[in-house]
Amino acid sequence: MSAAHETGVTGVDVLGHSEQYLTFILGGEEYGVDILKVQGIQGFGKVTPLPHTPEFILGVINIRGAIVPIVDLRMQFKMESIPVGATTVIIVVKVSSEDKERTVGLVVDAVSEVHDVMDKDRKPTPDFGTAVNAKFINGLATIDDRMLILLDIDYLINAGVMEMVDNASNKLEDDHG
Repeated sequence: MSAAHETGVTGVDVLGHSEQYLTFILGGEEYGVDILKVQGIQGFGKVTPLPHTPEFILGVINIRGAIVPIVDLRMQFKMESIPVGATTVIIVVKVSSEDKERTVGLVVDAVSEVHDVMDKDRKPTPDFGTAVNAKFINGLATIDDRMLILLDIDYLINAGVMEMVDNASNKLEDDHG
């Protein structure tokens, strides 16, 4: 196919597909989450802790009448803990599982920006073998000489977080039931 058929009048690749990602900073690295999953961004505020939850589950907050679990991504990714700063925010995401949708808040160091990631700029996740579980990474993208780690937020939350929250809830019910 000639270049004229592959690009539009502006020279933009009309055959390429892109997705938008909200990017955020965590431990000096830039991560992206599908913008369609993002429900909102809010400043870090009071979180009500819950007993018998993993340490990366900080607790819950009330958002417009909904009780939302709050996940500290630094802790979940086994990064060094740092104090909450002026740029620390909670990204509220809607996560889909087989049988329902859940709303979860993700504590991150800072929000960066929204990027259009073209399919051609997206690379598959490297094969780490069995030593590293990288199933929650959708791929990598290079934007303006920066590497973005694109997260599969559904997998990350369903397999890594909600399973533990459900187990903790069951234990709490067993202890009091």
